[in-house]
Amino acid sequence: MSITSREMRALELNSEYFGVSRLQLMENAGRGVAEEILTRFKPEKANVALFCGLGGNGGDGFVTARHLASRGFKSVVILAGKSRNITDEEARKNWFALQSLKNVISLHEAYDSSIIPSVEANVVVDALLGIGLEGAPRPPISQMIKRINESKAFCVAVDVPTGVNSDTGEILGEAVTADLTVTFHRTKPAFDKADAQVGELVIKKIGLPEEIERFAGPGDVRMAIKKRSAKAHKGDFGRLLVIGGSETFSGAPTLVALAALRAGVDVAYIAAPHTTAHAISSMSPDLITVKMEGDYLNAGNVSVIHRHLKNSTAVVMGPGLGLHKDTRDAVKDIVKMVEERKTPLVLDADGLKAFAEFKRKVGSPLTVTPHAGEYKLLTGHVPPEDLNERAEDVRKTADNLNAIMVLKGNTDIISDGTRVKLNFTGNPGMTVGGTGDVLSGVIGAFLAWGSNPFEAAVAASFINGAAGDFVSEEKGYHMVPTDLLEWIPEVMDDPMSHLQVRRSAT
Repeated sequence: MSITSREMRALELNSEYFGVSRLQLMENAGRGVAEEILTRFKPEKANVALFCGLGGNGGDGFVTARHLASRGFKSVVILAGKSRNITDEEARKNWFALQSLKNVISLHEAYDSSIIPSVEANVVVDALLGIGLEGAPRPPISQMIKRINESKAFCVAVDVPTGVNSDTGEILGEAVTADLTVTFHRTKPAFDKADAQVGELVIKKIGLPEEIERFAGPGDVRMAIKKRSAKAHKGDFGRLLVIGGSETFSGAPTLVALAALRAGVDVAYIAAPHTTAHAISSMSPDLITVKMEGDYLNAGNVSVIHRHLKNSTAVVMGPGLGLHKDTRDAVKDIVKMVEERKTPLVLDADGLKAFAEFKRKVGSPLTVTPHAGEYKLLTGHVPPEDLNERAEDVRKTADNLNAIMVLKGNTDIISDGTRVKLNFTGNPGMTVGGTGDVLSGVIGAFLAWGSNPFEAAVAASFINGAAGDFVSEEKGYHMVPTDLLEWIPEVMDDPMSHLQVRRSAT
């Protein structure tokens, strides 16, 4: 199974969060490339030229050169730019490590295409760009690609031949034609379409156990977040409709909307019974309410919901609804309306309980966020205690419902029916009522601005739990759900900041 460039970048960030640094990964990658060269060439019969970029791929090349030197090879490293412009911190460290090895590794900074040195080599290494290429390579890299291809030397590409988009296989400008491509961790999607450029393919493990791919981390947050352009307009980041509240409950839908706003949705509407909506409006000027007739959601409100659904890009339904028969019937009708518009839907709390009575596969993106008791209502059984068995049970349920399942607990389990992620953020203080509403609001915000539903659920679970952990550091377990709201932006802006909390807890 292949891995995309964005998934690989997320995995590398998660790896660092779980204790395997990018410097270690780079070391393992460069050593892996050197090993493949060693199996094919003897030091006394090979001259190696390594063309290296200013990013992480170049760093892999620096490590390769160092390992080759340790085995008796003499080589030349040609940097595509000035060393002071090396953008990757780990690559910069490995460039520094080469400075004392100039007797066996010749270093050239070719910041201009006119000063690319001519080299006599029977092995060339392409460590210029690697994964995630989006546009045609520019000078001096484009000239280096030509120099590599004009050479009669055996060509080794590091991770992905330069000029090939690792996700699509598209050739952007001119691409390196490699005899051997040494890629890392898993194959890349492009390799099925770029055989001529890839040549022989070798996959090297770099110290990332497959288990880490199941863990939610900062990389998942980075994947779900949408970059905000300076030219963004109101609505570009979504309009969330929250359907909740009743004569008894006003706080739950309020928490959903406030969490969504903190996560970055542009507009959050709360559709609630008339008296409840007035109470919600008095809580904050940030909240927009849709006032429905009656003390609780009923069939007469469905037409009002339908009008506002037209302007909504995602819906969260359930918090504080209550379980009147009329409410359960209205939930069924609203699910059908949402399905017809293909609008992403999150069902939580009472909305989830109502759905359990008529559960079926829904034709729009559906996310359900049960705790163990609600999970039993959906499935008829309590989830297993063993974590692996529990995860497999959740996966099967998600597959049966064609939904994203977030089983909340000590370890959150998120699945789309195929993939499974485990989230370890959070703490016992979050058993206080309302933290699940905050989670639904963050998921709803991500869905409203167009995130992939599975990625949205994974990222939101990490953010919600991490926010709770920061609150716990401040207040112990004496938290209330509104405490989490202030920490949502902090975690989203710097998800790796939670690493300090994680380290202090281990």
